Amino acid sequence: MGSNSKNGTAADSAVASADGTRIAFERLGEGSPVVLVPSALADRGDTRGLARLLAQRFTVVNYDRRGRGASGDAKAYAVEREIEDIAALIAHVGGSASVFGSSSGAVLALRAAVAGAGVDRLALYEPPFSVEPGGFGPPPGFPSRIDALLSEGRRPDAVREFMTGAQGMPGFVVGLMRMMPKQWATLTAMAHTLPYDIAVMGDTQRGEPLDADAWSTDARTLVLTGGRSPAGFHRAAEELAGVLDAAEHRVLPGLNHGSVMTAPKRLAPVLAEFFGGR
Repeated sequence: MGSNSKNGTAADSAVASADGTRIAFERLGEGSPVVLVPSALADRGDTRGLARLLAQRFTVVNYDRRGRGASGDAKAYAVEREIEDIAALIAHVGGSASVFGSSSGAVLALRAAVAGAGVDRLALYEPPFSVEPGGFGPPPGFPSRIDALLSEGRRPDAVREFMTGAQGMPGFVVGLMRMMPKQWATLTAMAHTLPYDIAVMGDTQRGEPLDADAWSTDARTLVLTGGRSPAGFHRAAEELAGVLDAAEHRVLPGLNHGSVMTAPKRLAPVLAEFFGGR
């Protein structure tokens, strides 16, 4: 195992999850522990900027979800295994930690808290629940379409389908991304994990209210949305904050769904205040 690191310099390490899968992570800084959970088509590289900023006050565990980066994988996927991954990381840093997740990673982080993985404080950035009719969220048949594309070996098409269908990204923007070979190669290399995030979301994108009993957690929770993000994210955040016992919703002006990677300096102070509060 790597040792703890100071001043935002990462120490590479790994833990074995409950099923034996190797989960790789970087450990930065000193202080109370914070675990960062990446979103779909993201690994720890997407949260590295945020990790370095938070490492000025906390011990930050920035990890690769299973099937991504330097982490291992299993033949069969189950959301429970990803929850066990988070629990293993939390156990590694002492048995309790604050946890941050974005998009579908926020939903995974929330599921870990509900499952009793040792989550003390929970910060969630734009969990993509669809809580009322109106078209926010992926279209009907989306999971089957992703599965079909992947089974045909059409990884780039699966990424495009996800970005346009689930994220609402205009096709021309995806076209521009495909013109950046290194970035596009990174995304397509993780295409096989798209069904993982679809499984994490479960039945929460059908335009129906959240079931309060299904999301019960004692963890103090901060639900965040960006001021420039679509209204559906704000409605989802309001709904979630309403069903949790100890939660608040805050809107961060000027931010959007990708701000975890593109504007970590705007997000880090808010998280540091929440994680460091009493």
